[in-house]
Amino acid sequence: MDLLTAKNRVAMLVKELEHHNDLYYNHDEPEISDYEYDMLLRELEQLEDEFPQLKSPMSPTNKVGGNAGEKFSSVTHAVPMESLHDSFSHSELIEFDERVRQTVPDVKYVVEPKFDGLSVSCEYENGVFVRGSTRGDGTTGEDVTDNLMTIKTLPKRIPNAPEFLEVRGEVYMSFASFNELTKRQEENEEKTFKNPRNAAAGSLRQKNSKITASRNLDIFIFNIQQMRGVELESHLQSLNYLTELGFPTAFYNVYDNIDDAIKEIERIGNLRGQLDYAIDGAVIKVDSFESRELLGSTAKYPRWAEAYKYPPEEKPTKLLNIEIQVGRTGVLTPVGNFEPVLLAGTTVSRATLHNKDFIEEKGICVGDTVIIRKAGEIIPEVLSVKEHCENSVPFEFPSTCPSCGSPVSSDEGEAAVRCTNTDCPAQLMRHLIHFVSRDAMDIDGMGPAVLEQLINADLIKSPADLYRLTAEQISALDRKAEKSAANLISSIEKSKANELYRLVFALGIRNIGLKAAKIICENFETIDDIMSAKAEDFEAIDGFGSVMAKSLETYFALSSTKQLISELVELGLQMIPSAPKKSGGIFEGKTFVLTGTLPTMKRSEASKLIEQQGGKTSSSVSKKTSYVLAGSDAGSKLTKAQGLGITILSEEQFLEMLNN
Repeated sequence: MDLLTAKNRVAMLVKELEHHNDLYYNHDEPEISDYEYDMLLRELEQLEDEFPQLKSPMSPTNKVGGNAGEKFSSVTHAVPMESLHDSFSHSELIEFDERVRQTVPDVKYVVEPKFDGLSVSCEYENGVFVRGSTRGDGTTGEDVTDNLMTIKTLPKRIPNAPEFLEVRGEVYMSFASFNELTKRQEENEEKTFKNPRNAAAGSLRQKNSKITASRNLDIFIFNIQQMRGVELESHLQSLNYLTELGFPTAFYNVYDNIDDAIKEIERIGNLRGQLDYAIDGAVIKVDSFESRELLGSTAKYPRWAEAYKYPPEEKPTKLLNIEIQVGRTGVLTPVGNFEPVLLAGTTVSRATLHNKDFIEEKGICVGDTVIIRKAGEIIPEVLSVKEHCENSVPFEFPSTCPSCGSPVSSDEGEAAVRCTNTDCPAQLMRHLIHFVSRDAMDIDGMGPAVLEQLINADLIKSPADLYRLTAEQISALDRKAEKSAANLISSIEKSKANELYRLVFALGIRNIGLKAAKIICENFETIDDIMSAKAEDFEAIDGFGSVMAKSLETYFALSSTKQLISELVELGLQMIPSAPKKSGGIFEGKTFVLTGTLPTMKRSEASKLIEQQGGKTSSSVSKKTSYVLAGSDAGSKLTKAQGLGITILSEEQFLEMLNN
């Protein structure tokens, strides 16, 4: 590869890795698997070795990926929380051993599992837990003390403790807790975490520690960062000492040669299917602290440790059949059933095949042998067809809904196939969960479990039936006390006084989210106005395209929709009009960004006032931003706005503008 080609490729890799670092460390929403990320980083390392002039001090190969976020106060680590260099083959581990032995001929290694969670620091003064923080960029992290306090296995007081102790550990979520969490998220139609690592990281970085407590996090402690009052000479001594103090530590063993260390690494890899927590590799560390001092560190990695990353597990299995599931919006999703196969620690027998296009692109036929993997994810995926079965026939998507028998349709340019019947029984449960959700009709206490009981008791067949329920009917359900039944009826009655936009959103109209529902109700005062409008009327609204406009016209033209609205009106829903958006309001054409905590009002309340005065709100600061409304703990958005010379408003100044 010539220098120019290498330069272009390095620039592309740096940009891509920084993007994935941000998603993984700062947003807990990775787009690619750990293995795919590791391969990109390895390619960048190799190019920088071959072309040293292309390596920047700010390269991803020199940095720990995360940053201290805005939600928490920052903590500067007295002892840097370094990352580890990765190996992907036994030969690379042997090379590591050879480099170490050039400085430390009689080395001993400690081998332990590499956990797939979120790295944290925990500080103790005279045995009392006083502060906990995330790794962040290795130098500065986030103060998450309150959230770490919710982890039951982390000692809050330790007996016979040294004067000061800082330990490093990995917060994780067990597979059992992860499965419980994703089940709840699916029932509530919330976005689910992709794997336990993201779930652990997202849970630990919650502003509300009660949410963290509900996620049942756990922790392993694997290192002493600093300590006063006790002297130790080796990593093995430190792990034994941590165990004696009551810290949760994993299993570990000591070896005096690389061959036995590699055998232990392979043994740990074979344990993955037996553990209730995720590991993505094993770590080999020089035992002696004195030897570690001699070996030192690079800008990013210690030279005395190496992580071995296990390859993603891929296995062949036979596709037995494809079944179709129907979702809340009527989307038909194909799900493959396979001959059971052990994959990354669990037995896999089902996986989504996404949509019609996915099946056609892969050429998947029932009876085929397919390759599936987890690649760091809990949910298995089909990679490819390994072998077609004899006389295989391509799978034909159904032309009618398997639940209700109604015709199905798909829009041009969309892969999704949908049932055309809005009263389809398969859609009812998910539709009702959405209808009663917080941003919709906000019926407190009407969770998925209660809805399921009501459906099974044949008490509700549509949203209108919610408003026909009696306290006696609810209390007759299994384990429902009279008081809780009365509270639920009260919550149902309270929802009748909601603004119209909540109902429009609750109806679950395709392509219409919460913001669109609010805009519709700023332009149409009553439900009758909305129902009588045509696509061109909706398309005339600023920001509405033909797809959204057509969805609205089609939905409100349905006889089933007209019947539902008529029933809801008869049952007493007030559908209170939204305050209309002022034409020529004082914020007409202005864009606001809200950041920090305002003294007397919620940001949602401020946003509503801005929109009523003709303005818009945005989540990010740019040159197009007119004002930044800033409260306490405003963070980087405020800094960026100041750098761009954008006008910063306090709540007092904002209210003064409104009053004038």
